[in-house]
Amino acid sequence: MLIHIQGSITFFTFVELIPIVLVVCLLSWLIGYFVTEPLHNLHSQIDAYEHGKDLKVQRESGLAEADQLSADAQHLLARAIRQNDDYERQKNRQMHFVGDVAHELRTPLTAIHGDAELMMDPDMPREVREQFCRTIIKESERLTHLTNDLLSLQHIQEGDRDMELKRVNLKDIANDAVDALLPVIQKRKANVKVTGEAPDVLGNADRLQEVVSNLVDNATRFIKPGGHVDVELYGLKGNSIIAVKDDGAGFGDIDPNLLFERFYRTDESRARNSGGSGLGLAIVKSVVEAHDGTVHAFNRPEGGACFVVSIPSLPVRQ
Repeated sequence: MLIHIQGSITFFTFVELIPIVLVVCLLSWLIGYFVTEPLHNLHSQIDAYEHGKDLKVQRESGLAEADQLSADAQHLLARAIRQNDDYERQKNRQMHFVGDVAHELRTPLTAIHGDAELMMDPDMPREVREQFCRTIIKESERLTHLTNDLLSLQHIQEGDRDMELKRVNLKDIANDAVDALLPVIQKRKANVKVTGEAPDVLGNADRLQEVVSNLVDNATRFIKPGGHVDVELYGLKGNSIIAVKDDGAGFGDIDPNLLFERFYRTDESRARNSGGSGLGLAIVKSVVEAHDGTVHAFNRPEGGACFVVSIPSLPVRQ
């Protein structure tokens, strides 16, 4: 009799536990649903994105961890998109650059090949043969100039690991650049002078001389014989300024930023005939930016062009 009563009590207790067990199971299922559903939705969205659809991550699931995971997914996606865009732009620039180089190489190579073929004529007059020889030499020099500029631009843009930086006096740099260009300046009958003083900068003397040389060389190409190019140096608001001015015709009504693009020419035929590689101003911009500086161009109201280089100044020596 006692055993029967104890069994009844045990059975009765088990029956009472069934609703509790059901409630616990329901709560477990609900908790599992609310935990896994945001993750399932995120997985579905990412899977849809992989198949070409836009990713629209829901950020308010009611679960802080799931919301944080969604936020992280959005950040990763945004970074991936930026990296992909950067890659596409870089790839397009490289393809465009290769096309530009091929175009620039084709003209002198065609001239050299054509003149060399004509010189094979045994009956060609000596003066004509000499003219063809001069053309071959000129185009060969142009190819050499172009190759050197391409290598220089590549080294600058990749970053010269061995580039020595030290205190540099810009007046000395400008004078050295003009002195090195003296034969070209005289040939073009240009009048070039350096005026003013600028605070010293932390830089590479050879690269900065290349900046001044390219700016002065560019200016002397587009002035009339007897024209003037002024290299002015001064300090302004913590920066050292190199301003190269000329009294030519200027660069017309174009975006000045285009002038610093590789192979861009305002007057293509004139630049080609003068031997320009089309990389001088691109090199200027790359060197200046490597020195944490800026370069701008504008047409002067009185006529001509002005290129202004600004580089952070060093403190004056005590």
